[in-house]
Formats: sequence, C-alpha cells, structure tokens
Amino acid sequence: MRTHTTEEGKTVFIAEDEGDRGSSGPFFVAYGTAAREEKYGWFCSNCESVDNAMDAMGRIQCNRCGNFRKPTEWDAAHE
Repeated sequence: MRTHTTEEGKTVFIAEDEGDRGSSGPFFVAYGTAAREEKYGWFCSNCESVDNAMDAMGRIQCNRCGNFRKPTEWDAAHE
C-alpha cells in the first residue's frame, strides 16, 4: 500500500487493490492504519485527494475535481 498525507497532516494508507470505478478515475479505500484495521474513507485517484463525500445510496463525489461514482443502491421510486 502507498501512503498519502492529508491536509491535516494525517498519514493514510491507500489500498489500490480495493476500489471502485469513478467517472474520471478510480476511488480507492483509504485506511488509517497499514494493517487495514481502521477505514478512513475514499481516495480519489484523479486528483489524489481524500476530500470526498458519500451519500446513503453509495454515490461518491470528490469535492475537489468532481470525479464521481454512481450509486451502488437504487430506489425504485426514482425510476
């Protein structure tokens, strides 16, 4: 796993073998420990940021570059 330092100075560990496709590049799982014990959030590979938001349906959007992942759950009422 590679490391990344957040704007707050925290080191997170990027699991490039755990991720999901985004519109501009994949999102990888970021952990707070190298042992993958504490999930930190998502890492946007497009702009190399952990500044992302996820909603209740599993949609991820990067707050920096706009890269997004489609929802993993669908509500039939919206179709």
